[in-house]
Amino acid sequence: MTRHSLLAILHSPLASALSCRSLLKSFDGRPVVDGVTFDVPRGHILAMLGPSGCGKTTTLRLIAGFESLDQGEIVIDGQPVANGRLHLPPEKRRVGMVFQDYAIFPHLSVGQNVGFGLSKDPASLGRVGELLEFVGLAGSEKKMPHELSGGEQQRVSLARALSLAPAALLLDEPFSNLDAARRVGVREEVRELLRRAQTTAVFVTHDQEEALFMGDEVAVMRDGRLEQIGTPETVFHRPRTRFVAEFIGRTDFIMGAVTAAGIETPLGTLPYRVNLANGTCVTVAVRPDDVQITPDKEGNGRIVSRRFVGMAYIYRVVLTDGTLVYSWQPHQLQLAEGTAVCATLTADHPLPCFYHEQAIDMI
Repeated sequence: MTRHSLLAILHSPLASALSCRSLLKSFDGRPVVDGVTFDVPRGHILAMLGPSGCGKTTTLRLIAGFESLDQGEIVIDGQPVANGRLHLPPEKRRVGMVFQDYAIFPHLSVGQNVGFGLSKDPASLGRVGELLEFVGLAGSEKKMPHELSGGEQQRVSLARALSLAPAALLLDEPFSNLDAARRVGVREEVRELLRRAQTTAVFVTHDQEEALFMGDEVAVMRDGRLEQIGTPETVFHRPRTRFVAEFIGRTDFIMGAVTAAGIETPLGTLPYRVNLANGTCVTVAVRPDDVQITPDKEGNGRIVSRRFVGMAYIYRVVLTDGTLVYSWQPHQLQLAEGTAVCATLTADHPLPCFYHEQAIDMI
């Protein structure tokens, strides 16, 4: 098999869409996946994000076939694989799995690991070499796993998962065993490989930055339910619930009141019109880059701490009403703790506002 034929398989319609409808799974009478519905278009990556115990890994195991559905339906490449009457075993679902601990056999060589699910004919042996070339490990067939770095072991795991040309690839916290510095580089490599292979993938993580980087879409889960699904930009800038706003990135919440002029806050009045009566109390989500500060002895805040992060300072500011907010400022602006400041909100983009934990639509 030539490298061209390998890429033809990886780019073929075998890398197909995944559809999940109203998935329900309970343990001991407690729903851990509750009404989850989403689609993953061909060649797209869905990043599933949420705190520990939110149901994201159980959702992945339902798709893989390691757990059986209580209700709902899973369709892979147009074929139902699980519903109220059907439960295909994992080996019949045409899915690949990349585990948190890589699940590489320590007693087998790299080549034997990658070719574990393949036949032993010459064509399959040639495919192992092409897969290793594809993931940047050409010539490593005879190496043992302990001779590889963590990032290289992850690529071996990915090559093995791609060896059977899966219709969907499932990745469960695949970078959690890597140190922070290596983790960034490896996720860039894996994302590029998935792009080149045009692989339909579901990627589970609890790391917000990782989800925003990896996913064409991000699905935020909470208590077994999908809180929101959308592009990384949409989920970050237009969260539909306070939970999503709080979970995605460093977020503060300040109180606001609806007035005829807009939403009045301790950081100024936002010129937003909403379908709520004047005097209604709401909360506004602000991130450190939304808060501007300038030294001002008569200002509305005081710096209580600062943290240097290289390219910037993160200032913690207490307002006159006791509200605490963070402000991201370039490293050129060096202000001492205790400095009185005027804190205001940026006006270059709308800020999410919430009433009873739900986002308010602007009019």
